[in-house]
Amino acid sequence: MNPMMFPRMLTSHGEGWDWLKRIHPSVAKLYFLYVIPMSLIPPAMLLYAWRTYGGPPLPEITLGEAWFLAVVFFTAELVMVPIMGRVLQMIGQVVDASPSYQDAFTLAAVVPTPLWLAPVALFVPSLVFNILMMLLALACAAVLIFQGVDRTYDLNDEGHSLLLGGSVFAAGLVAWVIMLVLAFVTWGTVLA
Repeated sequence: MNPMMFPRMLTSHGEGWDWLKRIHPSVAKLYFLYVIPMSLIPPAMLLYAWRTYGGPPLPEITLGEAWFLAVVFFTAELVMVPIMGRVLQMIGQVVDASPSYQDAFTLAAVVPTPLWLAPVALFVPSLVFNILMMLLALACAAVLIFQGVDRTYDLNDEGHSLLLGGSVFAAGLVAWVIMLVLAFVTWGTVLA
């Protein structure tokens, strides 16, 4: 995968997405060469933050507890992408579209890219800055959804695109909340 295509996916309705459809990576290739490496960024940055500046707003935990949380979050990311691929495939039924699992998985793998990259902002020890970067990442993920829905589901109707894009965004938010709840439950277990 060429990371230079992602800015084009955000700004162009077709250029980056057309490139991705042309190379049409397999699910396994996309998972092992893109999803796994990108999923390492958030837990690695959280470990960096705990080790570098700990304390508020981060809880006082041991390095072993931080590693445990990082592994749980990493595992949740790896499990969530294939599940989201299947969910996105089923969501197509809302507008009578039936993308292949490979196309739905590609959308599920590409959309969280800004969310995977946002934790790089943890190099800056500012809570406000990091919250702003996470909100920007969420907005970019929404743009990726709305840009990618047409290509993934082969839609030509703007109304169907908006309906499906909203459905995909809602499913993505539910997945994100599930991962955060899992992280907080694990966090509570570690701190108990």
